[in-house]
Amino acid sequence: MKAIAYTRYGGPDVMTVLELPEQRPAENQVLIKVAAVGLNPVDAMQRAGTMKMLHPYKFPKIAGNELSGVITALGPGASRFAVGDRVVSRVGKTALGALAQYLAIDEFLVAPAPKSVALVNAAALPLAGLTAQQALGANHLDLQSGERLLVTGGAGGVGLLAIQLAKLAGAHVTTTASPEGRQVVEQAGADFVINYRESKVSDYAERFDKVLDLVGLETDHDVFTRVRAGGKVVSISGPLTPEGIPAEVSGLRRALVRPVAAAMSRKARKAAAAAGATYDFFFMEPDAGGLALLCGLVDAGKLKLGIDSTYPLDDFASAFARLESRRAKGKVIIVMPS
Repeated sequence: MKAIAYTRYGGPDVMTVLELPEQRPAENQVLIKVAAVGLNPVDAMQRAGTMKMLHPYKFPKIAGNELSGVITALGPGASRFAVGDRVVSRVGKTALGALAQYLAIDEFLVAPAPKSVALVNAAALPLAGLTAQQALGANHLDLQSGERLLVTGGAGGVGLLAIQLAKLAGAHVTTTASPEGRQVVEQAGADFVINYRESKVSDYAERFDKVLDLVGLETDHDVFTRVRAGGKVVSISGPLTPEGIPAEVSGLRRALVRPVAAAMSRKARKAAAAAGATYDFFFMEPDAGGLALLCGLVDAGKLKLGIDSTYPLDDFASAFARLESRRAKGKVIIVMPS
């Protein structure tokens, strides 16, 4: 089978195509013939080594964080699915491996794919959908009906889903976007759009109860000036906080990372405190149950998947280039050979 792997940390030149034997599912695993893989900013960060202090890799490392596909075999004890089932998954955060024609994966990381969209398009949902769902949920922003939410960078994969989920929750949503992204964020339901090329969030009188930062703005100078006292800012792109260190980072590594995270986030946490608000960073967690709920919303017509572009596996370099251009409106998808 073909797979895309990183040979070391670095730029696009460290990616290569490997020819590997097809995997076999172990106990409680299923074997998925991958239909498509969604790309996310974290893919480029993982390749560059931005996160190596948290999740160091041994090379070559098969890339890819989310997929859609069809189950072709069951390992011993696997009972949640049948051969032929269409599925989606946000794969293990340290294992990766989605960018391969076949992947053996724990069945508890897998959910039934939505029936109302093409299987290729379903690859746009797992990582971005779970990130938006968890960011807005009780453990992070705890968004409530009637609250005013700011989403920075709303035209990306996470942003478009976060806008829709926030509107379903009854919130008023403001987002930042380029003029090219304005139409897609408005279609997603944004109530007000700030053209970040011409204005700053702080240019407006609006104050927000909650902020979801998706672009790593200089939140200590801008966003925090517009957060109400008692408000919350949660980021997936800003400085890491000690509380945001993922659970799988433990022991000596956690002890070493914690003071680094405290130093990285000191300015943001201080700015939040000055505003009477809080700041935190978080990594989403794979969650098949949460993913199943998102698939249900897609099938109910309540959640639309934003697809920017699709590329065949052999043109993976162009797919990554589109991702890293930061001009994609929605998700970039790599389609695997049939």
